[in-house]
Amino acid sequence: MRELSSIAQAVLAAAQKYEIDHQCYSRQIAAAAIRAAADQVAPLPGRYPMNDYMDGIRDTKQDLHKQLCAIATELEVPQ
Repeated sequence: MRELSSIAQAVLAAAQKYEIDHQCYSRQIAAAAIRAAADQVAPLPGRYPMNDYMDGIRDTKQDLHKQLCAIATELEVPQ
């Protein structure tokens, strides 16, 4: 069984705080919410003219999106 990172544990604890039934799919629900947040907060960039400033914004958004999706993937992996 793989240990969750401290970030994934915090997300799971927050989701489980509102569980009514212990059979609830908190991990999957939390993962889906994080993926939705990643797509809204840090969407993958579209096409626009690029310069150094825009490259930096694009790279930051892609990194944030990747980190959020990694947390979601970690939650989706069966324990």
